[in-house]
Amino acid sequence: MVNCKVVLPLLAALGYLLVGVTAQQKDWWETTVFYQIYPRSFYDSNGDGVGDVRGVTAKLQYLKDSGLDATWLSPIFSSPQEDYGYDVSDFLSVDPLFGTNADLEELFAEAKKLGIKIILDFVPNHTSNQHEWFIKSEQRIEPYTDYYIWHSGRPNGNDRPLVPNNWQSLFYGSAWQWSDIRQQYYLHQFAVGQPDLNYRNEAVIKEFDDILRFWMAKGASGFRVDAVNHMFEVEDLRDEPINNPDDPFSYGYTHHIYTKDLPETYEVVGRWRKLIDDYVAANGLETVIMMTEAYANLTMTMKFYQSDDGRPRAHFPFNFAMIEDLHDWSNAYDFKYIIDRWLGNMPSGKITNWVLGNHDKPRFASRYGRDRIDGMALMLMTLPGAAVVYNGEEIGMEDFRDMSFEDTRDPQGCNLGPNNYKWASRDPQRTPFQWDNGYNAGFSSAAKTWLPIHPQYAGNNLRQQQEAATSTYKYYVAAIKLRKERVFTHGAFESRAFNDEVFGFVRYIHENDNRYLDPYNVVLINLSGYSQKIYVHHLYEFASEVATVKLASKQSSYNVGAVVSTAGLTLGPYEAVVLGN
Repeated sequence: MVNCKVVLPLLAALGYLLVGVTAQQKDWWETTVFYQIYPRSFYDSNGDGVGDVRGVTAKLQYLKDSGLDATWLSPIFSSPQEDYGYDVSDFLSVDPLFGTNADLEELFAEAKKLGIKIILDFVPNHTSNQHEWFIKSEQRIEPYTDYYIWHSGRPNGNDRPLVPNNWQSLFYGSAWQWSDIRQQYYLHQFAVGQPDLNYRNEAVIKEFDDILRFWMAKGASGFRVDAVNHMFEVEDLRDEPINNPDDPFSYGYTHHIYTKDLPETYEVVGRWRKLIDDYVAANGLETVIMMTEAYANLTMTMKFYQSDDGRPRAHFPFNFAMIEDLHDWSNAYDFKYIIDRWLGNMPSGKITNWVLGNHDKPRFASRYGRDRIDGMALMLMTLPGAAVVYNGEEIGMEDFRDMSFEDTRDPQGCNLGPNNYKWASRDPQRTPFQWDNGYNAGFSSAAKTWLPIHPQYAGNNLRQQQEAATSTYKYYVAAIKLRKERVFTHGAFESRAFNDEVFGFVRYIHENDNRYLDPYNVVLINLSGYSQKIYVHHLYEFASEVATVKLASKQSSYNVGAVVSTAGLTLGPYEAVVLGN
């Protein structure tokens, strides 16, 4: 009998990673493309300069036409908008800026007609300081007195007590804010207006149990759990060890070993997974999913899949490897290592996902460069598992990094002032979607939009790309269609770095005695600005002598449907192709 525990590490050492093949029916979420919509910037239906829920409903057909089957919305709940919706003042109501609960229920209904799943952003780490819970907690009104992290501070003679410890906010400065009303400090790991909840209080967890049930009853198909690894802190609130002493007010000042990734967090995630699964079973629903967002190391991230004894937690944690670990200077060996490492560390039977960008990170077209848009998009769409696309990526939108300080809204940038805001602000990747080359890029009829339109919109917009013979948008649509083929939904995976510049992988299904008859698709991506000659058999020995071009990047010299030799294939600068039988 073959010992898989011996064989798999050996294969990995030889440069191969095998992802098991199964003929079983995949659940809806396991191979889908999740389209992240940042509602403020997607489409403005009422002319106030801000995108809204009805704007999303108005564009559902666009999603369907593009082959997208699921979308998740950044927060649309009641909020004073200090952190643009991530400071929630009522988790059960849509903010009037975005519409009403009735508008959201209409979105659920219309999406269901088109077969599109709607995922909601779920923000459990903190609330707004204008939430009823916080207002009552600040006044020590039960049962809310201990809903948040409060501390009297360190003695300072007759003056106001000093902050409890050396913890800093992600948004710069102390993570503690004094309350004149309560005469104590409260913890805020994000903005001052985002007090952290106390998850050591069972009543807080039960509040969010009810919130999940409420939105599942309304029609939500899943939840993206924001900043989940910040939910717990050590009980004694001790100082964290110093990391970088240069700036005591920066988030990098300490090692965050007492404020992130605590084991209690994973237990709460497991509790919510069971709650969701039980609700689905009791009500005869399709799977409702939970996706977790945590910028953590690989070991901590993988813990979101399941407990040590196999109890399920999140359906998947977001995979930020292509955002955090790979860059425009990464070579083909880097890509192979990072991708294989992720797949090799996943618990058996779990589903991965791939993310190129989001509302918090610079757009991938700006990070990797325009020339690599097609190659990176192809990688995203053809690797095993689910894919996540941030709205605008499908037309190659870039950061508006030269936005003025006067136009900047993001507290992460504003807090640093006019001399240092530019690279800290997240506004450059949040500019309104570029629908066409008309007024305000077709986003809004308002005299002024909440963020300025990117100046590139006249030469880069959806309508232009829909009408062009070839475009980034049409390439995305073709890639989304291709990934629905069985070899991509169920195929095994092996990767290879042909040299520093060319990364490739094969997706195949082993179902024949004669391996040359097995269905396969080879994905080849030239990361460089120079032509490269490669031999497909070095990646997949069972490739036939000739193969059909299934998809080719915009700048490719190969036409889809053409038959090419798999020996001595030349890839042009930044060219990306899919070959198969």
